Amino acid sequence: MDSIDEVLGELPLPPYVTAEDVGFAVRALSVHAAEQWPEGLRCRNDRAPHPCRLHRWGQRVVDQRGLTERQVRLLIAEQEAPRR
Repeated sequence: MDSIDEVLGELPLPPYVTAEDVGFAVRALSVHAAEQWPEGLRCRNDRAPHPCRLHRWGQRVVDQRGLTERQVRLLIAEQEAPRR
């Protein structure tokens, strides 16, 4: 964990994970994806060590909802698909 993570701690989960929460979580996983840097994996968005706080939060939300990795990948692809 990064030092800022130690100070701020984990983002709290919503009391009830709704479909809207899953949408936000999938977006967090997509935006805060891993990117290789010389010093190791970093968050593509904020350059924090991967997984960053928002990526971990998104992963906990989809885990709590019971989504598989395949389902999450499909949701990410759906979000990133061009709108018609």
